Parts: sequence; C-alpha cells; structure tokens
Amino acid sequence: MAPGWLFLVLAILAETGGTTLLKASEQFTRLVPGVACVVCYGVSLYLLGLCLRSIPIGVAYAVWSAAGIALIVASGALFFGQKPDFWTVVGLLLIVAGVAVLNLLSKMQAH
Repeated sequence: MAPGWLFLVLAILAETGGTTLLKASEQFTRLVPGVACVVCYGVSLYLLGLCLRSIPIGVAYAVWSAAGIALIVASGALFFGQKPDFWTVVGLLLIVAGVAVLNLLSKMQAH
C-alpha cells in the first residue's frame, strides 16, 4: 500500500475512534474518553495532512467521509445499540458508490 493511502486509512481509523470516544465522553463530562477523543482527532488531522502529499484533497476527503460514516454506523451499532435501518444502509451504499466513481473514473491527480 502506498504511504499516502496508509496515512489515509490510519487517519480514518483515528477519526472514527475519536468520534466514538466523543459519544463515550458524554459531552466531555468523562475525562479519559474526552481527552482520548481530542488526541484521536489531532492524530487523525495530522495523518490526513500527510496523505494529502500524494492523494488529491477531493478524493482523500471523499474516502475519509465515506469510510468514516460507514465505520461510525458500525460503531454505533456495536457500542451504543444504534441499529441501522433499511434507509441507512441504502444511503451508505450510495455514498460508497460515489466514492467508487471518484476513485475508479476520475483523472484527478495530486500536485
């Protein structure tokens, strides 16, 4: 895997962890999840910045958004009992289809 894509995957995982911890922090009233949330977001943004050296920002953000949404839906179901309904799944599939179009058909390149 190219370094840019590795940085992007790690950024997505850190952001997803941060968002999950945001819910677990109960509006920053719990210290450990609150601090861990902020750290995860910081790491995530740093790694996103690194991936932008070789991945166009539009493509990186589309992948970041789609993967983050899908992982957060999974996290909500796994940790917080928030089961996705039919329309949630349809929406996720449409988002994934859009990202696939960007990655497979777009000729955009990083500078």
